[in-house]
Amino acid sequence: MKPRKLALGTRNIIGVRVTEARKAQGMKQVELLAKLQLAGIDMSVPALSLLEGQKRPVSDIELNALADILHVSVDWLLGRK
Repeated sequence: MKPRKLALGTRNIIGVRVTEARKAQGMKQVELLAKLQLAGIDMSVPALSLLEGQKRPVSDIELNALADILHVSVDWLLGRK
């Protein structure tokens, strides 16, 4: 795993949780992107990297799809209990 070159941003609060859930399932970014495409969400590799690095905002449609694909709740992604 490559270390993060840039510090985390402040454009979203779910990026760290998306990374955590993805890695817990042994899923690579390209696998997550493929599942997002099947769900009708077109996202590029750089866009996902920016999302996970909290440097890109997340739409409500993306948030919902990520929760479904990663088998977590939207509340969990938002850091709620």
